[in-house]
Amino acid sequence: MLFGRKNRANTSNQPGYNPETHRSILRCSICTGEQVAGFKDIRTGKFQEVMLIKNNQELREFMETYGVSEVTKEY
Repeated sequence: MLFGRKNRANTSNQPGYNPETHRSILRCSICTGEQVAGFKDIRTGKFQEVMLIKNNQELREFMETYGVSEVTKEY
């Protein structure tokens, strides 16, 4: 099939957050002001996006969902 459907067997697409190996990051764009919350692997530096943050309520939701007490901003 050329234009087939993607396999959606893995519906739990939430990243695993381990405070020992990951840091919670709020990646901010200087130009547009866009903010994306996610987790950065401490060893590799790879960033995994979790959600777009448009206001403080969404940031609180992210923090409550993953049990994060502090989010570092990165530009």
